[in-house]
Amino acid sequence: MITSGLVNVFTRDIDAALAFYQGVLGLPETFRTPTEGTPDHVEMSAGGFVVAISTVEAARRVHGLDAEPGSPTMELVFWTDDVDAAYDAVVAAGVPAVTAPHDTGNGNRNAVVRDPDGTLVELVAKR
Repeated sequence: MITSGLVNVFTRDIDAALAFYQGVLGLPETFRTPTEGTPDHVEMSAGGFVVAISTVEAARRVHGLDAEPGSPTMELVFWTDDVDAAYDAVVAAGVPAVTAPHDTGNGNRNAVVRDPDGTLVELVAKR
């Protein structure tokens, strides 16, 4: 049986991805491999949710996968206390904006940005 899970985002530039997820979004690192030098894979905690970043080279070498970062077939969603403040902070850090903060019909406030590989990252808070 399944006991836990995570979302693994593939990247062409792990340093840029980590600067975004750890530096801009502030996700704390919980695991990395290898532990010395530039990592192939890093896991971070977002509350009870685990986000992992892996290089396309590691996907090819370890799993035989031809990963294509940034395709908008999925997005990562992060809940925050204040969408406007989070959006302003990440855009001020140079993150590409997609959709400015706006109210939605389900009592939420949402905004969308892109990580360094172009993956959609949605920020959400209850109004």
